[in-house]
Amino acid sequence: MNTEQRHLRIDQLDKMIARFSEVRNLPPPGGGWIYAIRTALGMSLRQLGDKLGMTPQGVKGIEQRENDGSLTLDGLREVAASMDLQLVYGLLPREGSLDKMVEKRALELAKEIVQKTSQTMHLEDQGIDQDALKDAIEQRAAKIKRELPKALWE
Repeated sequence: MNTEQRHLRIDQLDKMIARFSEVRNLPPPGGGWIYAIRTALGMSLRQLGDKLGMTPQGVKGIEQRENDGSLTLDGLREVAASMDLQLVYGLLPREGSLDKMVEKRALELAKEIVQKTSQTMHLEDQGIDQDALKDAIEQRAAKIKRELPKALWE
């Protein structure tokens, strides 16, 4: 995938990610989604167990694994299907968007690169002032963000 395609993919994914922004900080219901929906519908452990071909104790175990985060996506998908539900999940960047994530990392990498160069220049009595250093970092960060080199994530 070339750089232009990667930027396009980032833009497309950011649009999808933005649609999840409302649920970003929404905690799951107490006891987990399976338990909450099952009890809201008035479905017993036995009834859900019958749909899944397992015992009520097995269903209770599934609810506990969902609640503690150890239930697999396949397991969650299976339970959802048995209850006529659809599993929806996503991975959301902490920065809010992939673009902001790239921007943050590009700035970090640019600082590393420019500061190493600045230290070398300083040792050779060719130091640059803080404004020039800041400009150099911003320019390097913009270049890194534009080019999306593989080194961005090292």
